[in-house]
Amino acid sequence: MARPEFAQIVPFRIDRFKELLGDDYPRIEAAAERAREVFAGRAVWNVSSTLSGGGVAEMLRTLLPYVRGAGVDTRWAVLCEDGPFFELTKRLHNNLHGEPGDGGPLGPEQRDLYSGTLASSARNLGHLLQPDDLVFLHDPQTAGLVGAVRAAGATAIWRCHIGADRPNELVRRAWDFLRPDVGAADLCVFSRGAYAWDGLDPGRIRVMPPSVDPLSPKNQDLDPATVEEIVCMIGLGHRPARFAPAFDRADGTPSRVERQAAIVQEAPLPKGARVVLQVSRWDRLKDHPGLLTCFERHLADRNLHLVLAGPATAAVSDDPEGVHVWHEVKAAWEKLPDEVRRRAHLVNLPMEDADENAAMVNALQRRAEIVVQKSIAEGFGLTVAEAMWKRRPVIGTRVGGIQDQIVDGESGLLVDDPHDLEALARAIGSLADDRELAAHLGEQARQRVFDHFLMPNRLVEYVELLVGLGQ
Repeated sequence: MARPEFAQIVPFRIDRFKELLGDDYPRIEAAAERAREVFAGRAVWNVSSTLSGGGVAEMLRTLLPYVRGAGVDTRWAVLCEDGPFFELTKRLHNNLHGEPGDGGPLGPEQRDLYSGTLASSARNLGHLLQPDDLVFLHDPQTAGLVGAVRAAGATAIWRCHIGADRPNELVRRAWDFLRPDVGAADLCVFSRGAYAWDGLDPGRIRVMPPSVDPLSPKNQDLDPATVEEIVCMIGLGHRPARFAPAFDRADGTPSRVERQAAIVQEAPLPKGARVVLQVSRWDRLKDHPGLLTCFERHLADRNLHLVLAGPATAAVSDDPEGVHVWHEVKAAWEKLPDEVRRRAHLVNLPMEDADENAAMVNALQRRAEIVVQKSIAEGFGLTVAEAMWKRRPVIGTRVGGIQDQIVDGESGLLVDDPHDLEALARAIGSLADDRELAAHLGEQARQRVFDHFLMPNRLVEYVELLVGLGQ
């Protein structure tokens, strides 16, 4: 944020949820009315490290327009720091998951880099704030701004979306690195209770999992013909697209999918191919090579196609490892036996237009027969809830927020050990062989998202949190 970048937040009417929620809708209206009263003349800020390409950006892009539509002055600022800073915060990201990442240190030199880089951003942010504003600072990249927020007389809320189920020494050293900043926040909000740090004041901790917007381009209903045409348009389908398929943008206006993806494949998907899909950033914690190895060793005799899809690496500014991971995945794909490689597809989705990208993901999830999230570690895993909303049977590893979303055997399947390729293959095979079970799990998955992870309910919680802090 040395030179602040601000996201344009177009307000969305909250009554869009009226038909979906029915008798529950008045809760949203009441919460919005209360928020307008408490925040008249005040602003609620969100500061993140990127506008696109990850779960935080996805969450803010879907939540904040409704908060603004409820009548609250809502703003979103994005850090514009340099490469060494994001290399350091990627190390922190990995360490908070309990993983070594690049294996680099977190000592006094790194602390000077972290604080020094954020100094100009802190000054810029401090000049923009007014007393009684509320500022949500997202994840390790922004924790160093807590002091500037409080110095301006605003309320500092650190929002942590990542963590480890069982903290190890790597997790604790990341805590210690960030603790001088995080410990000074007025409130810390975690995506899972298990992620709350030792030593923080329990009275200043809240838990709020992410959620999905059923009306967004990523989750809105698409008919089978549109799904097929989008898959063909991006270059994955069995034929050229006949026309540019239509979808509704987040603001409700019509648009079309017109861009192609950058795809590494021997040939496109055959007509009627059975697809196993994973959608995620090109991140080592998502273990794309492990999925390729699983198909090679244990599923080579099945007529299944594996699609690994993620954002174009250049579009994810806060993840300098992404391009390296992409090359690692591509190298692993190239080493596959010919027959397995023919049924594996690597898809880099364009990010120039966030809504168009979301429509592409939507179509891929609906085209898939089975969706997998083979994470070694995971903060929450929004793509799990997105696929569940679309009635897809999802197989996830029992890590992080994935295990909060999937009830094993009821709304999906969980693999206990993320490194157990045989167990993953058995789960995939069981759903491929039993389509009745797959359909049942898909129906239960959608209901679970409706009950626990839908945007309208999270919007009420968010507004209630704001009101509680603003009084």
